[in-house]
Amino acid sequence: RSRYFDDEISSNIWAPSIDMYETDDDIVIKAELPGVSKKDINIEIKDGFLTLKGERKKEEDIKEENYHRVERYHGSFQRSFSLPSQVDQDKVKAKFKDGLLEITLPKVEKVKPKKIEIGID
Repeated sequence: RSRYFDDEISSNIWAPSIDMYETDDDIVIKAELPGVSKKDINIEIKDGFLTLKGERKKEEDIKEENYHRVERYHGSFQRSFSLPSQVDQDKVKAKFKDGLLEITLPKVEKVKPKKIEIGID
């Protein structure tokens, strides 16, 4: 354990903060990923769950002995979320800007009731 970490900080594992909300047409997930590169993010939907994986890389150009304080975490993370509605997986969109990942998951259109006429023999 490094002398540069506080006990409170070092006992936690880093995971991005998430907001998830629902509109009439979509489920939207926003994840704060400062310091994470777009190429280090993986999003997968399977069996009603969305899994967000990624990695924030350690800054290699600064030697540990030159630090006075380290509070930002680095390393891999993974978060999974149960989706509240069925999602049209072919229409999912994700955008990443300024450390904020926004995933838009369109809901599957509900099947409209169909009236069936009874024919006369």
